[in-house]
Amino acid sequence: MSAEIPQRAGAAATPARPVALPGWLRWRGSGPLLPLLAVAVVLVVASPLVFLALKASESGWAEARQLLGRPLVATLLQHTVSLVAAVTAAALVIGFSAAWLVERTDLPLRRTWTVLLTMPLAVPEFVRGYSWVSLFTGVRGYWGAVLVMTTSLYPLVFLPVAAALRGGDPAAEEVSRSLGRGRLATLWRVTLPLTRPALAGGALLVSLYLLGEYGAFAMMRYTTFATAIFTEYQLGFDAVSAAMLTLALVALALLLVGLEGRVGRRGRVVREGATGRRGVPQPLGGWRWPAFGWLTAVVAVAVGVPVYALGYWLVVGSSTTLPSASILDATGTTLGYALSTGAVTTACAVPVALYSWRRASRLSRVLERTAYLTRALPGIAVALAVVFFAIRYAQPFYEQPAMLVVGYVVLFFPLALTAVRAALAQVPPGVEEVARSLGTRPLLVLWRVTLPLILPGLGAAFAMVALTASTELTATLLLRPTGTQTLATQFWVYTSGLAYGAAAPYAAVMTALSVPPVLLLTRRTFGSKEI
Repeated sequence: MSAEIPQRAGAAATPARPVALPGWLRWRGSGPLLPLLAVAVVLVVASPLVFLALKASESGWAEARQLLGRPLVATLLQHTVSLVAAVTAAALVIGFSAAWLVERTDLPLRRTWTVLLTMPLAVPEFVRGYSWVSLFTGVRGYWGAVLVMTTSLYPLVFLPVAAALRGGDPAAEEVSRSLGRGRLATLWRVTLPLTRPALAGGALLVSLYLLGEYGAFAMMRYTTFATAIFTEYQLGFDAVSAAMLTLALVALALLLVGLEGRVGRRGRVVREGATGRRGVPQPLGGWRWPAFGWLTAVVAVAVGVPVYALGYWLVVGSSTTLPSASILDATGTTLGYALSTGAVTTACAVPVALYSWRRASRLSRVLERTAYLTRALPGIAVALAVVFFAIRYAQPFYEQPAMLVVGYVVLFFPLALTAVRAALAQVPPGVEEVARSLGTRPLLVLWRVTLPLILPGLGAAFAMVALTASTELTATLLLRPTGTQTLATQFWVYTSGLAYGAAAPYAAVMTALSVPPVLLLTRRTFGSKEI
């Protein structure tokens, strides 16, 4: 009976569709409003790509080949690809193993582990790099960068995989074990394929984040495309060379996005209904305490080292010489920008996510994939693009707070889009069609039906964007209004002078402010009853 409802609802709603509009402009009776909004948002988000194309076009093909043929480019490509491969692989292993232990076994303190394993998101990458470098001067270079970034980014895999395991029906795994397959065989042949879309999405976020990261690699003295682009812009003032390097970075991002699309589609599993059953936790037996020790080691390295470093420098450093007023002002400014960015970015992600979810068209796929590309751009490239368009087309907004918010929205839009899109995937099919078949207008259906159903996803998007915006460094250095200081910029000023003790209070406040959004993100992802 339930399978027939969408058909009858669709038949009732068909006469209301405007027949004069092409298919890509229709939204099941809502007219062209939704696709036009989605296109407008993606055009703004993708504006840095236009800026890069304009800058790169200032050089001819011969000069472009000469720039990209330099030995430096080959070295940067090797450094970046090897780092992305190592960190992504390590994050997949840690994220999947932790999610499986928490969601499918009788591991002690599973609720506590969920929170602890998510806490690395509360420590900015450059603060984590500062923590390791200030305590262990030998932790630099490639392996130092792998260590710092893996312990920073594995939650981007852990969260979606744990959510997929918690929301999934364990019947397939139970049937596999009942047929005589062992725990490892079931894990490899059943559980892993069921979580492949979540693994692919998490791996994409990790990879794109690595492509655009600057602060942590500058701390670790490891050269990638992002650090070279920053050097070209800041020290060499060579916008053309920097644009060419950034386009090479975009090409890598396109490759990653295409790979994720193929892997994610192959692993997509469609179920007619969910039982809501959690399943019986699998007994670990003699592996219970080794598993407990494994997660303890992960949390100790990912959370314990940064917390210890901050406490150490707060106690023995020179932080008492800092005026408290500067910390309070920077904190207020940071909160204002973070909350504004979270609200605006989440609102902008809704039409794009809705359109890509409702219309499986070529345009919707192009819009969604294009929006993800900006996550791979270095913050300085996004900042210069915003300055470029503000000077030419929005002069009143130049050096105004709105310009910094726009830069943040462009940078962090993929995070909000991921969260909203995941929330829409959980909406039962046919619910909106039934509401529209009863004569409710599409906008009222959106307000009364869809938005309440995806409210947890909107909260997760807001928390994730606000969390990331509160610790953004590179774009803030260029887009902030004159005289404006955030916690990240003040921290960078002191660490640039190796004043680790003076930088510690700003790092501690940034980390403390990030804890509530991480807790909110965890509760929104897994449900308040479980945390």
